[in-house]
Amino acid sequence: MEEENKQSLLKKRFYKNCPGCKVDELKEKQRGMPIKELVLIWIVVLCTALPISSLFPFLYFMIRDFKVAETEEEIGYYAGYVGSSFMLGRALTSVLWGLVADRYGRKPVIIIGTSAVVIFNTLFGLSVNYWMAISTRFLLGSLNGLLGPVKAYASEIFRTEYQALGISSVSTSWGIGLIIGPALGGFLAQPAEKYPAIFSKDSVFGRFPYFLPCLCISLFALMVTIVTFWLPETLHIHKEPCEDSVVAVEAVSRGSSEKEITQDFEGREPDSKKSLIKNWPLMSSIIVYCIFSLHATAYSEIFSLWAESPRKDGGLSYSTDNVGVVLAVSGLGLLVFQLSLYPIAEKILGPIMVARICGVRNQSSYLYVFLAFPNAEYAYIMYYYSLVGVDHTPIDMLPLHDHAYWVQPPTVVRLRICGGEYIISECKLTF
Repeated sequence: MEEENKQSLLKKRFYKNCPGCKVDELKEKQRGMPIKELVLIWIVVLCTALPISSLFPFLYFMIRDFKVAETEEEIGYYAGYVGSSFMLGRALTSVLWGLVADRYGRKPVIIIGTSAVVIFNTLFGLSVNYWMAISTRFLLGSLNGLLGPVKAYASEIFRTEYQALGISSVSTSWGIGLIIGPALGGFLAQPAEKYPAIFSKDSVFGRFPYFLPCLCISLFALMVTIVTFWLPETLHIHKEPCEDSVVAVEAVSRGSSEKEITQDFEGREPDSKKSLIKNWPLMSSIIVYCIFSLHATAYSEIFSLWAESPRKDGGLSYSTDNVGVVLAVSGLGLLVFQLSLYPIAEKILGPIMVARICGVRNQSSYLYVFLAFPNAEYAYIMYYYSLVGVDHTPIDMLPLHDHAYWVQPPTVVRLRICGGEYIISECKLTF
């Protein structure tokens, strides 16, 4: 009798017309590595990451061309608002998108997010004034609540043995976006000046010098949007309670009857918000992640503005190409370390110790660049910022409780807005 109860509880039940059950049924039959699902998640996350970092190499010149700043020293003041408007939009709507994903499915949220990149990233490249740039970036952030739902989707679409691979593919794709995004923004901005043999000054790319990188990203996002229509939905729409086979088997092993097990399931309640706040390991992980997100965004934007400022104002007089290469090298450092050295270091020292070491090293080493300035060589700058990318990896990979999928994003984006406000206050000064 006990063995029969165990077998019946281990047997999964699939409900007709439930998209989540269809996915679970396919997972039961699936064998081997899910290459197609990995590629789909990878390109969706890449589509989300590209517009975040692509504007940093040319933001200084864009604000300058808008002629909104009376002096060159004030360009950073106005650039900070443009940079933070995207994250302000995400802060206001990320919880809402999480609720929408739980109620209506992950797929609609993904389609809306990629469609927003197509529309508003294109309009940002066509901005004719300062307020249009702020508005389009704000709307892009407001309608781009993908990161949380995509992480949840990655945990649901894969079999148990491949879930870790699916979650790590999100971080890997994000790292690729940090490489490609700044490179696109740096090399494709102002094409009529850089490539006059190909782009005329009278063409649309001459009249809108920052449209080409945005257009390339939007075209990629359009292809991703079309592909996402074939994504399987993972949300369960039936109202029957989900079975917890692990708890059930434990109950059976204790000799509990089927009635007692059913009562146990009915009596279980989901964790409340209060219990999440009291979960110190969870909250401490989120706080650490938020602090380093503030630092990462401030680094990306402040470095771009500092590097492109004239030398007479304490900058480096870099071009968009130079800044794009430095930021791309930083992203490359993150990707290489994440795929090669980090797993070894984590196995030896543990994730917490690796995060502590890299955090202390990262914050203390910023002094090196400013001590080397004004004699800092371009190669030295690239080398240093590749190490900055390396130091961000342990923080991004900090182990978080499952609830952090929905708790983490709004908190992170709020601190990233603070990063933008920090730029507003700091870059108005002479370096």
